[in-house]
Amino acid sequence: MDALGRFWAQVTATTPDLRPEVLLGSAAVAALLVLSPTLWRPTRHVVTIAHEGAHGLVALAAGRRLSGIRLHSDTSGLTVSAGKPSGLGMVLTCAAGYTGPALFGLGAAALLAAGHAIGLLWALLALLALLLVQIRNWYGLWSVLVTGAVVFGATWWLPPEGQAAFAALATWFLLLATPRTVLELQTSRRRRRAPDSDADQLAGLTPFPALFWVGLFLLVDVGALLLGGYWLLT
Repeated sequence: MDALGRFWAQVTATTPDLRPEVLLGSAAVAALLVLSPTLWRPTRHVVTIAHEGAHGLVALAAGRRLSGIRLHSDTSGLTVSAGKPSGLGMVLTCAAGYTGPALFGLGAAALLAAGHAIGLLWALLALLALLLVQIRNWYGLWSVLVTGAVVFGATWWLPPEGQAAFAALATWFLLLATPRTVLELQTSRRRRRAPDSDADQLAGLTPFPALFWVGLFLLVDVGALLLGGYWLLT
């Protein structure tokens, strides 16, 4: 019980506010990861993990049965759930993919602004562990394990100030990367490379066209970026 108490005290401990130069520096590094074609390719897998994880979480919350999640080397993914093929639950599940990572980032920004950087990193580890048991292919297993190892390494070996800086980098990355994935979605749709995209599936489930859903995804993601950035910088 003593060990558990010490662990809980560590997880819930607050860290001092990050200096503005650290916050801006982590935002700059995150922007580089998102905007650099060379760096974006490997780091985009993190967004895919969050994307498919969001599908899975909302599917379970909507009462659907999660059958498994696959992550692929081309940064695509697939979440399979069983249940009613239409209705609100299916709509929410489909809509979660392109909005979930931004909302994860917004929640991370709230925790970071409240001084809970260490708790944020442990929360990320817990979510990755929950996702791991749903992975159904080897590449997905490897991808989640590597991501978890990076987060665990930051949590285990970095001092509190370093953990807070790493948490800020992860938060900025989610907030900045998600809008880019929506723009990529629309580019693929325009080139007719994504006929079964989330937006097109939503168009088949609702009276609204796919472009409406792309616009809604972007609105939510940019809104999360602006609000999360405001929380972090004020």
